[in-house]
Amino acid sequence: MTAVELMTRYCDGDAEAFRGLYREVAPRLLGYLTAMAKSRAVAEDVLQATFLKVHRARAAYVRGADPVPWIYAIAHRTFLDEVRRKKRAAAPTDDGTLPEAEAALTGEPAAVAADREAPDPEVTRAALAALAELPAAQRQAVMLTKLEGRSVAEAAAIAGTTPGAMKVRAHRGYEALRRLLRGRS
Repeated sequence: MTAVELMTRYCDGDAEAFRGLYREVAPRLLGYLTAMAKSRAVAEDVLQATFLKVHRARAAYVRGADPVPWIYAIAHRTFLDEVRRKKRAAAPTDDGTLPEAEAALTGEPAAVAADREAPDPEVTRAALAALAELPAAQRQAVMLTKLEGRSVAEAAAIAGTTPGAMKVRAHRGYEALRRLLRGRS
């Protein structure tokens, strides 16, 4: 049975299809994650977290599409999240307490915020005004993919459309924003 068939059956509630999908994808995915993590233990943890995320996001799966690239993308992002989480983890001080990192109002570390220039309020107003001028479908596509950082598949599921249509909407929205903002400068 192919990965597409297994994923489709799994989305329909067949637990045995999930086990088959796991048996087919997990060994290769573990190799990929081990190469990235340089640690078998970390790779195994990320692999389990990946399949948990696949389980939770199965409703966003585009039926008929090859699930392997989708699963690899989830694994890659899960690995990056793990790396970021470890970077943020603070070591306890000698007295056993955790040091509190200074943060800006945005929640990011103060040192990072200080290095970044504050956004120009006039540019921000112009961008928001241009965004408001877009047709609703394009505005939604730009907001979901760029402002909220959602994947095209997630944005398409939220909007009730196909990933291809979401890509077209987002591209047309970006182009329209460029034209609108170029005309204002």
